[in-house]
Amino acid sequence: MSRSKPSKKNASRTRDQYETFPYPARQAEDEDKRLIAGSPGDWGEVVHYIFGGRDPGQNGAPLRILVAGGGTGDAVVMLAQQAQDRGANAEIIYIDLSAASRQIAESRVNRRGLKNVTFVTGSFVDLAGQYGPYDYIDCCGVLHHLPDPDAGLRALTDSLKPGGGMGLMVYATLGRTGVYHMQEMMQRLSAEAAGRARLDVGKSLFEGLPPTNWLKRNPFVNDHIQGGDAGFYDLLLHQQDRAYRVDEVYDFVEQAGLRLQSFVEPLRYDPVVYTTSAPVRAKLAGLSSRERCAMAELLAGNITKHIFYVVKANNKTRPVEISGREKTGKMLVQRQDLSVMVPYLGRIDGAKLAASVAKNAQIKINFNGFSLTRALPPASAAILSRVNGHRSLEDIRQSFKPLPEIEPFYAQVAALFAVLSAANLMFLRHPA
Repeated sequence: MSRSKPSKKNASRTRDQYETFPYPARQAEDEDKRLIAGSPGDWGEVVHYIFGGRDPGQNGAPLRILVAGGGTGDAVVMLAQQAQDRGANAEIIYIDLSAASRQIAESRVNRRGLKNVTFVTGSFVDLAGQYGPYDYIDCCGVLHHLPDPDAGLRALTDSLKPGGGMGLMVYATLGRTGVYHMQEMMQRLSAEAAGRARLDVGKSLFEGLPPTNWLKRNPFVNDHIQGGDAGFYDLLLHQQDRAYRVDEVYDFVEQAGLRLQSFVEPLRYDPVVYTTSAPVRAKLAGLSSRERCAMAELLAGNITKHIFYVVKANNKTRPVEISGREKTGKMLVQRQDLSVMVPYLGRIDGAKLAASVAKNAQIKINFNGFSLTRALPPASAAILSRVNGHRSLEDIRQSFKPLPEIEPFYAQVAALFAVLSAANLMFLRHPA
């Protein structure tokens, strides 16, 4: 795959592509039926991974958020709606090159009656600084389409508040096997073609691919099948596109003066889940965090995109984790007593999860075709059924009859949290 610096012509083609094929295809009327939520950018994740469980917008504190390369609006709608739902004093700036994409995003925001978004048409590389600095920047699936991704990430870093962070997504190389073969074939066949003409050639080429072709054999990419013309074009015909391995993600982040907080989901980047070999696991235990994530990508083979959260390199805040104090043994979260923390669930129905866990005290997790089962402590279902995003853990303990003893109860909480937080399903928030 070529790493040569792309031309300005390719940059203009990118803009033209999204004017003709706004991606992903969305209809404003669908906002009446559902809210599309995902990673990065779900606010519960942002608080967990970037702000260490302390919501910077609580108690009415103003928040400034940038959606860099907002496309047809999934991220800006999610963030704006979540901000309104929790009564946050948030101003969200949307910037995108494509006027057609902006029109769709704006119609979706208007359909919901959201008033907390400012829309800007243009390049966020040039314009982000005019509207910042930002507490949070969301840039999903955009940097890998820039003529100079490194310059793009540095521009975002320059617009970020010292204590803020970003949620990013870039394409992953190994899980997209076959995609770049298709793009190379298209370049060889019709390097100058664009728009509908390029789509027609691409579809004809794809339909005639032999069953041995890597794209035909890759079950982990499907936008060309399920995403309509816009999905087909975005996946297979893009003329400004690169992908990253884990090591390249780390280098990409560090050259911009940032630190990688976590990939999402953390469990997916744990190589131990992909092997049962005791000798291999022993070797893995000696690797650094970066090396372990790189090994997980190699072992899994199905990671098509890297979703991750970053902060500035000198930002000391870490994602939420439960620890113990040596002298007393009391469980803590960033020096705060675990008992006062407020648990909340990610994008999952708590009642359904509790009912499922109640059957056999375990949870089955699926990562793009790879499934694994994790055992949970006995009280997990009862704890989960009481999680509502407002009760503290001590409130939950006090609701049990008979009242559980403190140490065994919080030991089970810690074990439950270890599994569910690694799967991006459960988070802890500091009290307001």
